Amino acid sequence: MDFRTVDQWDEKVWKNVCFIYEQAFGNKGAKPEKIIRHMFQKGICYLHIGSKNGEVISMAITGKLNGINALLIDYLAVRQEMRGKGLGQEMIQYIKEWCLSASHFNSLIIEVESDISSENLARVHFWGKCGFHLTEYIHHYIWVPEPYQAMYLKLRDEVVVPETGEELFKYIGHFHKTSFRGA
Repeated sequence: MDFRTVDQWDEKVWKNVCFIYEQAFGNKGAKPEKIIRHMFQKGICYLHIGSKNGEVISMAITGKLNGINALLIDYLAVRQEMRGKGLGQEMIQYIKEWCLSASHFNSLIIEVESDISSENLARVHFWGKCGFHLTEYIHHYIWVPEPYQAMYLKLRDEVVVPETGEELFKYIGHFHKTSFRGA
């Protein structure tokens, strides 16, 4: 698979990946395009794209967590008919390498829904297979009904990463507020 990362809004690039984003998140938790465009204008996010033979297969939107040199994986999706083939793990491996190659970030953070369901347990299992560690703290946002837990992955052994969910959600919450502020 071929990968690339962009840090500027590009209408043509977005049109090539937005169908995967809509497939995965359109009816559940998708940020409106206006907000994503705004995140790029603020310089707080990246779009990672995986493709094969010029066809987009996977995508991820990530955000900078200032203060801890971490990258939040805000959204990760694989084309619906291509799921279950290890392509999500390939995307995560690419993002890890990208973070390390230019010393962009020292750790990766993800937030997962904490309600007990087979779908949520499968997500936690996926992230665990990718090397992420689940925190115990359950966070309740005031603007969404689902509770969440944070997961983290150190990319370098010597890195100090907040390992409590409470502390991680301070940074995650700040990112989300910044994403929506002024849009």
